[in-house]
Amino acid sequence: MAKHIMTLTVNDDQYEFAVSDTDTLLDIIRNQIALTGTKRGCTTGSCGVCCINNDKGESILSCLTHALEWDGESIYTIEGLEVDGELDSIQAAFVEFGAVQCGFCTPGVLMSAKALLNKYPEPTEEQINEGMAGVLCRCTGHIKVKEAIRNDFRIRQEKLRAVAADE
Repeated sequence: MAKHIMTLTVNDDQYEFAVSDTDTLLDIIRNQIALTGTKRGCTTGSCGVCCINNDKGESILSCLTHALEWDGESIYTIEGLEVDGELDSIQAAFVEFGAVQCGFCTPGVLMSAKALLNKYPEPTEEQINEGMAGVLCRCTGHIKVKEAIRNDFRIRQEKLRAVAADE
């Protein structure tokens, strides 16, 4: 099978590697770059466990996305949410509201929630339901996930106030 050299920016770090025509972004993320936060679930696009975000902040199913389509592009994985040792506001909300159970689906759920919040900073209940519809979690039933998403805006505002108070 022929290999192709491609570049990909992941969490603002650039990588170059050889890929086959059949490699998915999930294969590259886990096997070439060794970022194992993104999980392999159903491999049919039904569970959302493999969700990552593109450079526009939109959710992508990495198990269905051919790697070569992303040559020269940028993506973000769960490892890219935390910055300088500080959790992203949605991660902090998940902790605060107990939206993490066994943890297997958590990276995909978080990346889907992040994409939802990128599109709708203060989402309605309908927007939350629609935005999270493609992600399955057998442990939480999404009740605590939805509560965390609803409170992300409050957590972001508290962080901004704390930064302003320090200045």
